[in-house]
Amino acid sequence: VQLQASGGGLVQPGGSLRLSCAASGSIFSINYMEWHRQVPGKQRELVAYILSGGSTYYVDSVKGRFTISRDNAKNTVYLQMNGLKPEDTADYYCKARLLRSGGSQYFDYWGQGTQVTVSS
Repeated sequence: VQLQASGGGLVQPGGSLRLSCAASGSIFSINYMEWHRQVPGKQRELVAYILSGGSTYYVDSVKGRFTISRDNAKNTVYLQMNGLKPEDTADYYCKARLLRSGGSQYFDYWGQGTQVTVSS
């Protein structure tokens, strides 16, 4: 099982980016999918999550600006980021709690980071 994140880049304050994270491999089902971010020297922070039924959570600092969504058919989670601020600069990581085909327990899998830089 692999999670492949993409979509990061350099954007000016007020701009937008859309991150994607696709899970591939022998996956039976995915429970929840999350986006985290980390600034060097600081703890990794949960940004948003989406449950299999579609319920979502956002950290206060991104409410109203970020939207998490998922395409269950593609095992993909997205993070639409609007109104970006310099303090959103970080490496963004996706995580999925999933059940592998033939497995009996859910485990967490992480994708590699994708860098987001917000700067003029």
